[in-house]
Amino acid sequence: MIKQLHPSIARVLFFLVVILSMSISAQNEPFNCDYNAYLFQRNDIYALDLASGSSYLVREDITEGSVNAVGYNPADGYIWGSLSSPAKTIVRIGKNFNVETFYIDELPSSNRYVGDVSSEGIYYLKGGGTSFFKIDLNPESATYTKYVSTNTLSKNISVHDWAFNAVDGFLYTVEKNTNILYRVNAVTGEVIDLGEVPILAGLSYTYGAVYFDASGRFYVSANQTGTVYVIQSVQTLQPGSTLDSNLFAYGPSSSSNDGARCPTAPVPQEDCANGVDDDGDGLVDCDDPACSGVAACPILAPQVSSGNDGGLESNDRLSQQINQRNYLRKKGNYKFDKSKAKRVIKTKSYKKSASKSTNFELKDLIPLDVIPGTTTVESSPSDLIAITNATELYSVDYVKDGETVAVVLATKTENGVYEHTKFICDRLLGAELLSVSTIELFQEEIEEGEEGEEKEGVHFIKSIIKNSNGSKEFVLSFSGRLINDDVNFEIDSHWNIDKYEADATYYNFQIWTNSVDDLLTLGEEALALFEIQKPISDYVTSTPPPVFVKKGEYVNGTLELELINIRRSKSVVIDAGFKRTETSTTEYFNNTIDLTGNYIETLVIETGNIFDIGFRIENEYNLTPDDLFMSDGVWGKDDSPAGTTVNEFVITQNDNIYAGSGYRVERNISLKATTNSYVSAFRSFTPRSTAVDLSEFDTFELDASGTGDLEITILKEGIDAWENQFRTTIKLNETETHYAIPLAHFVSAAGGNINLTDAINITFTMSSDGTTVLEKEMNLKDIQFTQKSLGVNTDVIAENEAILMPNPMSYNAELSFYSETNATSKIEVYNVTGALVRKMEENTTIGNNSISMLREGLKSGIYFVQIRNDFRKYKTIKLVVN
Repeated sequence: MIKQLHPSIARVLFFLVVILSMSISAQNEPFNCDYNAYLFQRNDIYALDLASGSSYLVREDITEGSVNAVGYNPADGYIWGSLSSPAKTIVRIGKNFNVETFYIDELPSSNRYVGDVSSEGIYYLKGGGTSFFKIDLNPESATYTKYVSTNTLSKNISVHDWAFNAVDGFLYTVEKNTNILYRVNAVTGEVIDLGEVPILAGLSYTYGAVYFDASGRFYVSANQTGTVYVIQSVQTLQPGSTLDSNLFAYGPSSSSNDGARCPTAPVPQEDCANGVDDDGDGLVDCDDPACSGVAACPILAPQVSSGNDGGLESNDRLSQQINQRNYLRKKGNYKFDKSKAKRVIKTKSYKKSASKSTNFELKDLIPLDVIPGTTTVESSPSDLIAITNATELYSVDYVKDGETVAVVLATKTENGVYEHTKFICDRLLGAELLSVSTIELFQEEIEEGEEGEEKEGVHFIKSIIKNSNGSKEFVLSFSGRLINDDVNFEIDSHWNIDKYEADATYYNFQIWTNSVDDLLTLGEEALALFEIQKPISDYVTSTPPPVFVKKGEYVNGTLELELINIRRSKSVVIDAGFKRTETSTTEYFNNTIDLTGNYIETLVIETGNIFDIGFRIENEYNLTPDDLFMSDGVWGKDDSPAGTTVNEFVITQNDNIYAGSGYRVERNISLKATTNSYVSAFRSFTPRSTAVDLSEFDTFELDASGTGDLEITILKEGIDAWENQFRTTIKLNETETHYAIPLAHFVSAAGGNINLTDAINITFTMSSDGTTVLEKEMNLKDIQFTQKSLGVNTDVIAENEAILMPNPMSYNAELSFYSETNATSKIEVYNVTGALVRKMEENTTIGNNSISMLREGLKSGIYFVQIRNDFRKYKTIKLVVN
């Protein structure tokens, strides 16, 4: 019997159907060739920018089972994949990341992890072995979402993803271990060997996510490191062809991943020689991994900094101690020579646990003989023990062909984690943070599971730092903490120091290398060595910050920052503490700052004159914040002689924001001391005593007062011997005076002209005779290097020198000399018996001065001319009168 619905009920049902239909339509909106690549990790989805390698989580837990074998379907604009659960199920994913599932009875229950969709809408799906499956995903087809056939590859290949090239319609894939590029005819199953990919030679990674762009470039991502490689124009290759391959970007690692991307969407490319960020990833020319090894950027693996120079803490407590350490190193002519350093050799006890009655040492945790072709030498900076919270310290350099290619710096701390991390300090000291992503470490070799996927390792944050000298370092840090009554290790790794447990004992590891592959090797070996001593029972790690400072600079009262805004945040909160001088109290500010939402952001924060600042950048997603610390170069005092006592050492801030065009040495000092030897005040140009280029300047200026002679020494990095540094001397008195000293007046015992391309420090010294105790005082203000017009002549007259021309004199002559101050100068003429025969006073000004001398009654003969003022006595000139 047919029952007719009431008209009102029918209308309600009609509208429900319409609303439901509209809802499903909205939920299942297609991607329609989104330019992003999408990285699937189990049931989470990340948006991946191939140009930069940066990624961010766009949706978590989209399904109950893991999604794999994903591919973009050009026929309907959706992403399709295979589900581990429910069995025999595939899934369609829309732009809003909502899913629909389809049961395909002909599929195997498991072992489906390779997949992509052709331009005709056919889904090609496989796992291990030679069999692969075809499913019709063309919405215009009568067999839409239905199984088509099972086919067989002509060759059994061990691959983990493949992708269609829209240029030629073939599938491409790279095999694990052999690193061979294969072309697969999806219709016939023919597999063609195109040869080993050169950039992958020697690697043994799993390539679980591969992508194409519209030009036929094939992008291959390594699971363990996240490195993205590119193979150019694969459609033109034939067996035996030369493969053009290179690095492309450093992305996130993943042990269970797969990739999907519209193959007809372009990927921006970097021009490596035009000085422009062409692909918008914040990296210009040779900083971009895609430019590695090309003609304009030939060096793939430059030297990294030695462990002997590392390990400086990231806080405001130790700036002066570190400055003192670097000053004393330079003064003592210390230089680490890795060619003469002690070699570290693997012994029979390597990778063997210590006896129960013996505690292990830091050196038991140091990887050895794991980077081919390297020699391991000890590079421990033992002078850090006295000034950091490390109670033990051990570091090694891995040296290849005379250059350091990797470093492991290990410390033991008993009152919390070791507080220095390269990525916190270095960005505001001239370095740049080029990339932040993850690397996946395993304790030991993991066998492949049923579906050919490696078991999950542990994700650590890896960063890539470009140092101020242009070298690049891949950086990893983690710390081991004994737990369970010292039976086990817990391994912690965080971006923020406050995530570590306070007051705990940690074994801290910092690793930096010139290649991501060596970073992985050293990290895994270090974990294996921890495991040997005490089983690792737990890992506690953090994710990378989604907004971080790429680089920053403090310039005349402002902090200028360049941010990488991966998640396109619209605002950040900056929480900062800063000090005006080395000895002043800490001030604070907390501000919310709006952003544009662009990938690259520029911020200018008005701070006024400051000495240091530590700040945190909180993002609107409440994810890992970014922490930074900046210190200016530091004022210090050298009162090391036994007969020296410093009674006052005061540092004050400059009265004004510098508006000049020179280089100002910020902050002023006053020092009072008694000494029978010497006392010095010194100022590093940077907090690490790294070199700055001051070669464009020709004058050193300051306002000063004090007692007697002040020796000024400019330390150059390229001069090893302290006694060969360039020096000059000025005379101080109780009246504050402005001095402008030509850099040409600085002389070295070794001779030569000063060239300040590598200035690291300036030192001010007052001395006694080694016996007499004298009171010494120096007050130094507004110190700067400038370009200055120095007087009537272009050439600066040498220090203490005077020139008289013509000489012999008939009627008149010009007397020229340089004055570093404005002064009243006395000019006196003596005859050969020493009698004063003429006396003049002239107001001389800073620079070359020229004074006319008339004969005016001087008889023919020989005379001596002396010039002096309160600040300088010049060399006596012999004058001949015709």
